[in-house]
Amino acid sequence: MMAFYAHEIVFKLLDQRHLKAWITSVCTQRQASIGEISYVFCSDEYLLEINKQHLQHDYYTDIITFDLSEDKGMLFAELYLSIDRIRENATENHVSFADELHRVMIHGVLHLLGQGDKTETEAKQMRQLEEAALSARMFHVKQYR
Repeated sequence: MMAFYAHEIVFKLLDQRHLKAWITSVCTQRQASIGEISYVFCSDEYLLEINKQHLQHDYYTDIITFDLSEDKGMLFAELYLSIDRIRENATENHVSFADELHRVMIHGVLHLLGQGDKTETEAKQMRQLEEAALSARMFHVKQYR
């Protein structure tokens, strides 16, 4: 099961059915199933507070992933995404907001599947996996306003 929530912001996720199928497909390809993944879309300030409170980091980030899984093959998690940060990163990287949003959404899932990004090698692998997942989307990406 996958759930999508907006917290402290006005945000409507487009293509929920297609996104669920895509994310499920990425997990299945890596021999994992989704128990329950909740995506919470929020502001920079809200995510900064979570970052300070739970990770003792005092900086903005685009996503924080809380892995609640007890078994590596069955994913349970809460993923908090800053819509503010995603918009800014999309502008800086000259990509659409939808593409950056999907990249960040799958980034969190890849962490749940065991992919790190702390070293240069891991970060390069993460980027390659993100790009492969984005290329595998089998639906027309709707653009946000």
